[in-house]
Amino acid sequence: MQPTGPRDGQRDPQADGTRKILEGIHALHGRLDELERRAQSRERPGAFGWMDFTPAWKRPTTGEARWPAALAVVAAIALQLPLPDRLVLLRPTWATPAVEGLLLVLLVAANPRRINTESRVIRPLGLALVAVLSLANAYAVAKLVIGLVRGTEGESAGPLLVTGAVIWLTNIIVFALWYWEFDRGGPVARANATNPYPDFLFVQMTSPRLAAPEWEPAFGDYFYLSFTNATAFSPTDVMPMSRWAKMAMTAQATVSIVTVALVLARAVNIFK
Repeated sequence: MQPTGPRDGQRDPQADGTRKILEGIHALHGRLDELERRAQSRERPGAFGWMDFTPAWKRPTTGEARWPAALAVVAAIALQLPLPDRLVLLRPTWATPAVEGLLLVLLVAANPRRINTESRVIRPLGLALVAVLSLANAYAVAKLVIGLVRGTEGESAGPLLVTGAVIWLTNIIVFALWYWEFDRGGPVARANATNPYPDFLFVQMTSPRLAAPEWEPAFGDYFYLSFTNATAFSPTDVMPMSRWAKMAMTAQATVSIVTVALVLARAVNIFK
């Protein structure tokens, strides 16, 4: 019998087809590897082709300004002034705001501009200020809830609504400060990019090409997070990632629900 394979000097069509398929598969693998490298390095098209793009929240920055957080603390201190004496942590009524104001003055004097330097004094001072604000507001919430349940609070709808609104707004500021102080280790740690894993996932982090290259979360973003959680009683477009973040948002939503529900229920009952 004669051999069926190709004669000398002739190409085998079947072998050529197999070789072309293998070359195509190899080229496809190379293209997929290139796309994966670009996705991992977060490249984006620029004026000179593909360039490396690392979002600001993943690299060291100059740090955010002090004044937004300081202004929020001033607002929280001012909100405590109209509270009745029976709901304040320390008496007279101005005592607690005075302590908080002193801590704020020391904090701003120690670091008045950019929050980008580690300090054994500034960090504990900032946490102490937020802790005092939290303790004062928690005391007011507890006293108000106990008074409403026992019927000793809420003789007039107007003052009750004002008191409830003051406590609710202060609660938003307090939790915004906690989120701001602890997300990825705090503002200084975020400025130095020491922790790549966020506790809160903002939309700009999931779609960095839709945000400016210099974008990174600042106090205003955490205030928005706190406000939406207090009004919707659940995450909206900012997702908690770590367990402490989830528990903190749960605690804030619980306080908000209890305050709003009891105050409104009592106010409606008085109006009737």
